[in-house]
Formats: sequence, C-alpha cells, structure tokens
Amino acid sequence: MKNIVTGFVAHVDAGKTTLSESLLYITHTTRHQGRVDHKDTLLDFDQQERDRGITIFSKISNINYLNTHFTFLDTPGHVDFSGEMERALSVLDYAILIVSGIDGLQAHTKTIWKLLAHYKIPTFIFVNKMDISHHTVEELLDDLKELSDNIINMEKMNYEEMAMADDDLLEEFMQTNTLSQQSLAKAIQERKLFPVIFGSALKNDHVQELLDMMDCYCIPHPTQGELSASVYKIGHDDKGERLTYVRIYDGMLHVKQLINEEKINQIRLYQGNKYTLLEEAGAGNVVVLTGLKETHAGDIIGKGKPHASYLQPYMHYQLHLADNENQGKMLENLKQLAQEEPLLKLKIQDAQHIEVSLMGEIQIEILKEIIRERYHEEITIDSKQISYKETILEPVEGVGHFEPLRHYAEVHILLEPLPEGSGIEYENRCINNLPENYQRLIMTHLQEKTHLGVLTGSPLTDIRFVLLGGKAHDKHTVGGDFREATYRAIRHALMRTTSILLEPYGKYILKIPSSFISKAFYDLDSGQPPIITEDNGTTATIKGQAPIAMLSSYTQEVLNYTKGEGSLTVEETYYAPVKEPEEIIESFHYNPEQDLENPTGSIFCTHGAGYYVPWNMVEEKMHFDYFIKEEKEAAPVIHHKMHISDEEVKRVFENTYGKQERKLAKDFYGSKKKEHTPTVSSNTYQQKPECLLVDGYNVIFAWDELNTIAKTNLGAARDKLLDIMSSYQGYRDNTVIVVFDAYKVPGNPGSETKYHNLYVVYTKEQQTADAYIEKTTKEIANHYRVVVATSDSAEQTIVVGHGASRVSSRELKELVEHTNAYEQAEYQRKNPIVPDTPLDHLKKD
Repeated sequence: MKNIVTGFVAHVDAGKTTLSESLLYITHTTRHQGRVDHKDTLLDFDQQERDRGITIFSKISNINYLNTHFTFLDTPGHVDFSGEMERALSVLDYAILIVSGIDGLQAHTKTIWKLLAHYKIPTFIFVNKMDISHHTVEELLDDLKELSDNIINMEKMNYEEMAMADDDLLEEFMQTNTLSQQSLAKAIQERKLFPVIFGSALKNDHVQELLDMMDCYCIPHPTQGELSASVYKIGHDDKGERLTYVRIYDGMLHVKQLINEEKINQIRLYQGNKYTLLEEAGAGNVVVLTGLKETHAGDIIGKGKPHASYLQPYMHYQLHLADNENQGKMLENLKQLAQEEPLLKLKIQDAQHIEVSLMGEIQIEILKEIIRERYHEEITIDSKQISYKETILEPVEGVGHFEPLRHYAEVHILLEPLPEGSGIEYENRCINNLPENYQRLIMTHLQEKTHLGVLTGSPLTDIRFVLLGGKAHDKHTVGGDFREATYRAIRHALMRTTSILLEPYGKYILKIPSSFISKAFYDLDSGQPPIITEDNGTTATIKGQAPIAMLSSYTQEVLNYTKGEGSLTVEETYYAPVKEPEEIIESFHYNPEQDLENPTGSIFCTHGAGYYVPWNMVEEKMHFDYFIKEEKEAAPVIHHKMHISDEEVKRVFENTYGKQERKLAKDFYGSKKKEHTPTVSSNTYQQKPECLLVDGYNVIFAWDELNTIAKTNLGAARDKLLDIMSSYQGYRDNTVIVVFDAYKVPGNPGSETKYHNLYVVYTKEQQTADAYIEKTTKEIANHYRVVVATSDSAEQTIVVGHGASRVSSRELKELVEHTNAYEQAEYQRKNPIVPDTPLDHLKKD
C-alpha cells in the first residue's frame, strides 16, 4: 500500500473541513459525518474553532482507501492563519484545493495557488457547494483558468485537451489516440496537469470520484532507506507535553531513538485529537514525537534541506503584559507560543518592551484568547507598525575575518540582487581550495539566520548569498569561527554597497457606489494610479496598487464613507521600494556600526591579541584579495577607526563558544599602568606635558616616502604614518593626536579613537582637520605644551595665536628621524654585543 500525504487548502468557508468529514465518513473511518455548523466535526475540536466556525490549527487524519494510505492535513483557510497553512504545505506530496462554487475564485485562493507553485506541490481541485451554486460548471471552469490553462475537468476525460498540456502527452496521444494512467500520473506529479472535479462535500456528491482519482494518479515519494524527516510544527497537548510534528520521507524513526542527543519518548499517530502509540514509523507517515525540547518548525532530521517561509507578516505590534508578579513566567510562556507560531517573530527586550508580528485582527483576537485560556492572563496589543525589508542595488563582495588569539577564519561572500519577490537564495561558487567541510559549514551559517540590513535593521530580501571562498587554519580554526566570519562578511558587503528600503504593497480591488469614485481616486493617489475596470452607473470596481500602510486602515474608511456598501480586497502583496525613505530611515535611529549583535567589522590578531577593524578598513588587512575585481572611480575614503575593548572580545568569545575560563590580557598584566606621581618643591617650575597635534594628510603628502605610497594606496600610507608616529611617541613619551580630514563624507559623525599609543581623529562632516586642530589647541593650551605639525602657513599662524608651538611637516620628519637614530644609538651603547668566546674579538671578516 502506497503512502500519500495530502493537504486541504482553500479560502475561508470554501468547505475544507466539510470535505474532510465526508472523506472520513464514506471510507467508514468514522461512523458519524460531522458538520461545522453543528460543532461536532472530528478535526475542529478546539473550542475557539467551534465557536468561530473556522479552522485555526492544522489537524491530522488518516484514511485507508483501496491501494493507498492517505494522511490528510486540514489547514486553516483564513488569511490571518496563513502561516499555519504554509507550514503544513511544506510536507505535502499532493494538495486538494477547494473552491467554493458560490464565491468562485477569491483573492486568497490566488495566494494559495502561488504557495503551491512555490513548494512545487501537485494539486487536485474540488469545486464545492455545487448543490447550491448559481454558477454553471463551464462558468466556474473558465474562472479557474485564470490560475492555469492546464486545469482539466476529469469527468469528461478529454484526452485531446489533456495532451495539449505537455509535449510528451501530445506525442503519446498522436501515436495511440489515448493517454495511459502512468503518463497522466506523471503529468499531474510534475504540475503539468491539474484535475478538477465538481461536487458537494456536504451531500457526499462526487467525493468518491475524488478519492478514486487520487488513488489512481498519486505517486508516492521515492525512498532509499536513509533517514530523512522534516519538522513542520511544534505544539503542546492538554497536559503541557511538547509535541514535535514530523513528516517522514525516508528511513525509520523508533521510540528511544536519539535525535541530536535528545531521546524520543513516544511516537503518536493522530486521528483528530485522539492518537495511538507506535513503536516505529516509516516513510510516508506524519507522526508526533514527544521528548524533544530543542526542535523547531523547519528543522530537518537526517538528510534533507531546510526551507524558508514564503509568507511573512506585514505588521508588527507592541504586546503589553498585565502589571503583576507573573510577568517573568509570562515571558517564558510567550517564548513557548513563539515556537508554535514562528511567524510571531517574538522580540523581547524586557517585560515592558515586547514586539510581535501578526497577520491581522482575527489573529490578534485568537492570540489573546489562547493566552487567556492557557495561562489565565490578560494582554493588550497596540502600536501597529509596518514591517519593512531591505535589499541591495548592485552586486558586492564582502569579507569577514575572525581571528582572536588561537582562532581563525576568513570568508568572502558575494551578494547579488534578485528580482522582486525572489526572497533569499544561496549558492556555493567556492573558487579556492577551502576544504569541503568548511564550505558546507559556511553554507549552513548563511541559511541559519535572518540577516538584517544596514538602513533600519530590517530583514533582507531578494538577495542571493554566494560563497566565493575562504581560509582556515590547520590548528586554530573551529566551527564557530566560520559563523562569526560569515555573518561579518555579509555585513561588510552591505556597508560597501547601496541599500534600498522596501515596504509592503498590495494589489487591491475596490468596489464602491459610483458616486464615490472621485473620493476613492483622491484617497488612493499614494500608490499607482487606480483604474476603473467596471462602472454600470450604480456600482464601480477600481483596481490598483498601494502601500499596505495605507490599505490597512483604508478598509474601515471605505465601510464608513459608503455606509457599508463598499468593500476593499487585497489580492496580492509584494515588497517595493519606499518612495521617500529618508524620513522612515531617520525614525529608526539605527546605526549599523553600533549594532553589537550584527557587527560590520572584523577581528584581526596582532601581538597575540585580537583587535577590532572597522568595515571600511577590512580590505586593507584581509588575508587574500577580492575574488570579484571591480573598476571604480576614485571616491572619498571614509574612515571610522574604532577600538575593541577586552570586554568586547570576551563577549564575542562567550556568544560563540560559551563561558570562557581563560583570562584576558588585562587579567594578567593589569588594566592600568602603575601611577607614578613625581614630587616637586614649591619653588620649582613644573613643565607642562607635551601634546603633539599632527595634520595627517598634510604630513603624508609632504613626506616623499608616504606620498609615493599614497599614490597607489592612501590607506596604506595612513597606516604607515600611524606606525611611525607610534614609534616616535614611545621614545618621547608624549601625547600624540593624529587628525585626518573626513569632512566631505555625507552624514559622517566623526570619531576619536585609540590606535596603539596614539589618539586618532577623523573629523565630522563639514569640519576640516585645520578647524579641529585650532579648536583643540585652544581647549587644551592651559594644560599641555601644544605642538602642531603642519605645513599649512595659515594654520601655523592661527595656532601660534592660541599659544601653541609649530613645526612644519618637513621639520617633523627630521625630528622623527633624529629621535629614532639617537634612541637606537643609545640602545646599542647600553646593550653592547658581548663576544661569545675570548677570541671572538680577534676574528676578522
């Protein structure tokens, strides 16, 4: 007997649950055919489902019929619970799409059809309620052709019409004047044919024919013996037992079997809300496992590939808990609910700041009811906001480097923009000799996380992540290193390219009295221009596209100004660029360089310690060059030097590898130098400490050595200057501040950071290095003996007026060279070379 997993999918009130009751009854699986209006169906056993007359949670039923064991999944039809439906779709072999013969094709039906295409699910269509429909079969079939021209009325068995759907079928028909069962089954499985039957589930009309057709044409999933299963849902039973819903594609699951170091306690085979216990379950079964605490919807057990959710909520809300002593417990309860409904996208900062994503008002009401019934607590939900997304304008390569002491990984990731609606894709084009096990690890890290953009911190979409290459260390690389490097490579790429802010749009159908056409056009001008598709003088139909932010509130407005005679239906949703993104981006107050959970820079190692390198300096220190060579015009160099503290390195270690027992450098050597306070007599002049202010770029272009380097790599010249001044400061023991111009960089806030023993300043937008030096000189002249190094004569004159000394760039070079030569001579004098033997001094070259 072949095992087939099938799901019922439909617009709300099309009759999914009624059809499932009919199938159970005519196969003698149940003795009583339940009805939704009687509140006695086998599958809608939840009290909220019976009260509202809709399916909220997917259910399982099992039927044996002729040569087939069918597992049926009854899914929600209301648009607010599309996430529950989609999770069930991900494990189906076939789907039965139910269409109401009264309502015909609905907007949500088209959404479901796109989901079926996305998951490549072969589909049978059952047009229900034909006993009370005022439409003819021909009219409804024409309506269905909007979904696909290959929807075929199987009652007529018109082979010629079927043959037009596929070249192989046409060739067979031309040769034999018929089509074999095997050929039709193959065409249905490959989504080249979509059989449709017209009937009435309530009256059991043509339901038997539907079963016969599925028994005849359904092909089971191929098996090879290696375990492969998919987790599609997490739930809890009445006793609080955690339930893992699993579809087994191949192999076997046994009681007491270990899954990722967790033991299966029970294997349950459900029929509605009742179940039988199994010792084992095999390919083609949908079962529920207990004992597993770390599983999540979308997980793969054994062999297989994870999948990402296609549908996403467009709104997020603030959830407020009751102000009582149970808030800590309720936070844990909310996390439990988020496992059952991953699309909640629960974000908890603390008990007063909780964010959830929801599909609509009905889901909000259901969530409140669930919390009230299950946890006996009240919540409020408000502050509705749009869920934005981000994408990129052009391809870009990013580099992530992670090299704290005794760790190492470097990863190069290419980000490619995809067409609208593509979502996220992944590809391995590794073109260096990175071992395959590390390649697989990187591909896993690419897919395991929702990566965020750098404009507002919103999720990315319509991007392909491509692995180009990487580097590991034979001794020091561990798995977590590549996770850090992969995440940083993506962020680095995003900082190097132009990002685009996206918002959800909807394709709408507005039906209103004709007298309100002008008002509707005025209201809807924020989207694409509306089009009047029908106007009989009494009622008008208008179609168009507009932001969901506007449409979400416009539905109620339509009801108000038409006094209940109008309606607004959103047929299809998609993301498109925000027309005026500046204000929205500003409102988020998001700074990607301050997002410690999603760092844009990398960690390199020097002198046995890890240090943070900001994103715009990574390419100067990365260990191999970009794979993608770009021809670019010269552009302003943006500098944002940052310093990583011991605490930051420790945080990265603990997030990646758990609590670390090793001590940081400061734990061994002390976090501060011993203070030495010299004593002086009251009649002795105490000289002020020296502070040297260096105009960085002025010096670079004045020194021949640095100027030569700068012609090919300005960043390398800058680093060379900093190293020279660092050595000089070590000899002089003074305070050195090197100032670089960054005043032409739009939006640049400037920075003041530490580089070894130097202070490095990058000026903010509209502030030159001259202006910064003048301002600083005036502020510190009372406490320091200020020396300014620059060849700018105007600046020299101004700083002298503020009490500073001045040296030209040429004089600074001479001073540095003299100091280096003197100190080296002193070192050699104090540390003479001692002969190894008494006769060494007699040896000649």
